[in-house]
Amino acid sequence: SDTDGYGSRRSPTQQIKTINYEYIWQIQDEITAAVNSLGFSLWDLHYDRDSFSFHMELNEHLPDEVLSSFCSQMPLATDYDGEGSHGSVFILYP
Repeated sequence: SDTDGYGSRRSPTQQIKTINYEYIWQIQDEITAAVNSLGFSLWDLHYDRDSFSFHMELNEHLPDEVLSSFCSQMPLATDYDGEGSHGSVFILYP
């Protein structure tokens, strides 16, 4: 909808920032399934509204030679973002 629920029109920026929870949960399920199908597990996965992206940390630290292949098998465009305290960290863009 182009309104904010009170009858006021939202700006295009506000409309873009609006992403519904059902969509977020669906994408999180797809990401989780992809990670699990590759034999890895998630430590953290959440949607960051400010950056319009998903933040994901694995329970494992992936070796450098696996990173590119791992990113290419995710359901969304994925960038490696370094190493976290529990495992490799990635940013996924819907």
